[in-house]
Amino acid sequence: MRAPITNLFAPAINHAPTGEGTAGAQPVAEIVTFRLVDGTDPASFISAADGMGPFLRSTGAMIKRTLSSDESGLWTDHITWTSLEAAKTAANEMFQRPEAQPVMSMIDHDSIDMRHAPIQLQQE
Repeated sequence: MRAPITNLFAPAINHAPTGEGTAGAQPVAEIVTFRLVDGTDPASFISAADGMGPFLRSTGAMIKRTLSSDESGLWTDHITWTSLEAAKTAANEMFQRPEAQPVMSMIDHDSIDMRHAPIQLQQE
């Protein structure tokens, strides 16, 4: 059973800025779907993924992150970045970080699908 979403109809609707902010950058969503390697304990994966938090925050470009999984075992890591350039820079740097190794060792690399999309509407 899904937990209720308490802020779905929040009174404020924030439209993502276009042409505002750092160098005219537009916030972008990074959506990564993947499956875990067979036998991986989901709680261990969540703990390892949480260990990436300090690095992600240190970029100064991460706005928000949500990690979810469905009944079929498909995981989604959804990160909102200040710009596409920031998202790509962080992704490149992440693979060089020692704290990324536990996370990456638990992900089935053949199942990874990553895409980026400019934010058009954000509601909180």
